[in-house]
Amino acid sequence: MEFLCYHRDRPDSLALRYELLEEHWSYMDQYAKEMIARGPTFTVDGETLTGSVHILDLPDPATARAFAFDEPGYQAGAYRDVLLRRWRNTLGRTMWEFPGGPTEGNRYLVLGLGTGEPANLDLPSDRDDDLIAYGPLLSDDGTTWLGTAALLRAPDADTARTVLATPERYADIEVHYWQFGGRS
Repeated sequence: MEFLCYHRDRPDSLALRYELLEEHWSYMDQYAKEMIARGPTFTVDGETLTGSVHILDLPDPATARAFAFDEPGYQAGAYRDVLLRRWRNTLGRTMWEFPGGPTEGNRYLVLGLGTGEPANLDLPSDRDDDLIAYGPLLSDDGTTWLGTAALLRAPDADTARTVLATPERYADIEVHYWQFGGRS
C-alpha cells in the first residue's frame, strides 16, 4: 500500500528542523527501501522551508501512521500538522527513476484536495516528460477518492497547478516548490 505523508512546518521552526536534521535523515534511512519519493517543500519563491513530503510503500495504515507520527521533527513539535493519505502510484516508479534527474528545472508538489466525484485519475498525457510522481489520494481502505497529488517539473507554479485538469473538482489546490530529498 502506498501512502503520501506531508508534514507541514510550524511557523518559526526552521532552527529546530536544522537541529534535528541528522535524526530526521537517520529515521528516514530506516525506510529507504520503501521510499517512492521524498523531499522538502518551500514557498513558491524557493526561499522559505514549508514542510517535508514522503511517499512510501508500507504494509498497512497503522504502519503509515507510526511512520508519520514517530518522525523526530513531529515528536519535537517542528510541524503544525500532517497530511497522511493512501496514494496510488500511477506512474509505477520512484523519483530516482525520473528521467529528468534531481536538478533539471523547477519542481513542485501539487496537492488537490478533492470534493465530490473523483477527478484526474488518469495520467495527464501532455505531461509525460515532467511527471515525477502522480496519483490519487485515497481513504485508508483505498475506496474513496480524496484528491490528487503530483510531483512534477514545470517552469513555474501556475503551470504546475494545471496538472490538475479539472480544478473545479477540488476544494483547494496547493502548490509548493519541492526539491528531491535525502542525503547529499
